[in-house]
Amino acid sequence: MSTHDPDHDLLARLRALPAERSAPADGWERLSARLPPREPVAVQPPVDNVVALPLRTRRRWWLPVGAALAASLALYAVAPWRHAPESLPAPSGLQLQADAMTEQYRQAVASLPDGTAPEWQPALHELDRSAEQIRAAMAQDPRAPHLLGQLKRTYALRLELTRQAAQAASGLTT
Repeated sequence: MSTHDPDHDLLARLRALPAERSAPADGWERLSARLPPREPVAVQPPVDNVVALPLRTRRRWWLPVGAALAASLALYAVAPWRHAPESLPAPSGLQLQADAMTEQYRQAVASLPDGTAPEWQPALHELDRSAEQIRAAMAQDPRAPHLLGQLKRTYALRLELTRQAAQAASGLTT
């Protein structure tokens, strides 16, 4: 039986090699002669003093930014304040009365004939704008009972003017 150790032989041969070997003096010239010819590459100056970073560096820069963006979006999606219902103040009694009055007014106007003459339109539009302004004032001060009275008078006047306009359009006298 042979007690020949191949690892021992390999280690002995590796130790016998010189510690440092220098390349031949004409090594690079011989290597470049064996390579196929290359076209010269024109070096372009950077545009607007922008330094082109290697692709690896650019990717490393975007990785933390992308992770931070993803984390902030995830936080926004699960944040408790996003899901909290907004508390709107309950409408006051006057606002509820005004809403009911507005609905009754709309039903009354819808029941009238639809024949208004053009000369009545400016006055009708002015009364509509006045009613909108009163409703806006009620939204700012919901405890102002005089505004409900003004809205009632404005709707009554608008309804009467609409009746007169419808009668004038149909040829009846007012």
